Amino acid sequence: MTESTKPLKTLILLGDGMADFPIPELGGKTPLMAAHTPAMDRLAREGRTGLFLTVEDDLPPGSEIANLTVLGYDPRAVYQGRGVLEAASLGVTLAPDDVAMRVNLICIENGRIKSHSAGHISSEEAHALIQELQTHLANWPLRLTPGLSYRHLLVVPGADPRLACAPPHDHVGEAVADLLVKPLAPEAAATADLLNRLIAASQEFLAAHPLNVARSAAGEQPANALWPWSPGRRPRMATFQERFGVRGAVITAVDLIKGLGIYAGMDVLPVEGATGLYDTNYEGKADAALAALDAYDLVYVHVEAPDEAGHARDLALKLRCIEDLDRRLMQRLLDGLGPRLEETIVAVLPDHPTPVATGSHVHGAVPVAIRDPRYAPDAVLRYDEESVKAGALGLLRGADFIERVVMRRR
Repeated sequence: MTESTKPLKTLILLGDGMADFPIPELGGKTPLMAAHTPAMDRLAREGRTGLFLTVEDDLPPGSEIANLTVLGYDPRAVYQGRGVLEAASLGVTLAPDDVAMRVNLICIENGRIKSHSAGHISSEEAHALIQELQTHLANWPLRLTPGLSYRHLLVVPGADPRLACAPPHDHVGEAVADLLVKPLAPEAAATADLLNRLIAASQEFLAAHPLNVARSAAGEQPANALWPWSPGRRPRMATFQERFGVRGAVITAVDLIKGLGIYAGMDVLPVEGATGLYDTNYEGKADAALAALDAYDLVYVHVEAPDEAGHARDLALKLRCIEDLDRRLMQRLLDGLGPRLEETIVAVLPDHPTPVATGSHVHGAVPVAIRDPRYAPDAVLRYDEESVKAGALGLLRGADFIERVVMRRR
């Protein structure tokens, strides 16, 4: 590697939920260890590697917490739930006393959560249901805004966000009665009651909806309930320009990450065919990232597919998503950079593990590889959870990662 004479650009590729644990069906390997990933292996071989504790043990292991940490924010200081981030992505302005929440369209069967995504309902179907629910609930003190697929936004003016809510993707198969919203302070009891009544009312309205009748007849899961979770109020966050003097862009199909980028002062770059699932447009994301490096100092490319495969507890699909990310995105990025690779810091990492064995986000350090053209590589030859333990980066925490790739700290 050579010393660059130009200001270095930064390209971060984040495979959501890509990390995992050893799986018996893979002979004790993780999906990253078993998958064919020559591009990410190259990054490890030519860069420095280590582990990154993106979520401390006393914080919930969600993508919102993990991605805040990846970008160098202190979740304890700025985290206000997923809803506020998704509100920013959807262009919804929040008043100071508004509480925003993520609300999923889910499938409930025999009193239990069958799917956190209603079988990954299409955005077109979901929009129709959300809009009709908003009309049906017009006299309720709340607002619904449709998002992407099963992911939507709920805003409750004057509510209290001190609530215990169950993320539906972490409770598939569990009884709804045990997962209802609970107040964490006496003042939040009225808000909890409102949300639990919303869950019940949504089931009553959606059960016989013609769209759900048609889905059931076609062998698809009905979207027969709303499920609110992750409440918060509008956060205050310093932008990347204010923190580092860096102009950034984010490429993702997920409203949560778009909203985080917006609060961080990044531009959100649309990519046609980006879905947030395994059928996403990997090549389009790669091409958009390469073009963005001409105008931006930092480009953050987020891919949701491995996380969704983990939630589905589908090992074959997770392996496929990891290999697609490597071949169709990372390799395309490296090829497209060409000589610019020596003027670009390139990093790859997950945000958290989403093991196929459980289908839920869990705590645990994730593997990271950073190719910085100024520094000699370490001795690690592969990118996976075990190999990087011998890397020169050791264990990263807090702002360690972002300071290395943006502040150029060794």
